[in-house]
Amino acid sequence: MLPECPSCGRTVDLHNRHVRFTLPDPVLELAEQERTAGTWMTNSNARKSVMMQVPSVGAFVRALLPVRLTGGHTLTYGVWLSIDPVDLQKIFKVWFEPAYQDLVVAGRLANAIPPWGLLAVPVQAVVRNPDETPYCDSSPDPELDRVLHDEWPQHLVLTAVEP
Repeated sequence: MLPECPSCGRTVDLHNRHVRFTLPDPVLELAEQERTAGTWMTNSNARKSVMMQVPSVGAFVRALLPVRLTGGHTLTYGVWLSIDPVDLQKIFKVWFEPAYQDLVVAGRLANAIPPWGLLAVPVQAVVRNPDETPYCDSSPDPELDRVLHDEWPQHLVLTAVEP
């Protein structure tokens, strides 16, 4: 039996979690989703892909969005960023190269983040570790910037992501 958190009563393994969105929200709205004719992805399926482009919808890149929780825990969302399609080839060109460590991605959140929402809010992602997906680092939007830099009550965030 795993120990329980004295603050919220959940088992402690639920406090340092990763929640990965399979698709960008705009792609979820399509009848064929990622199987839409002409869709390009870096892998055979969206779950494993780090980039995708969907005709008439746009180009997307994966990023990590960590949220610091009370008690020293972190919930990390694996999100999609909507980017300018012109930037997709530039990003793809360096993604698997040493220059990846200097990559900066400017985009907009392509997933609504529970409990805040924030769909389509601008964000900048940077590479913190060359072996990992870029991290959402800053935003001109005050609410998203607070999500990225403040500490949040565990119960508020964990309750929003529980099934």
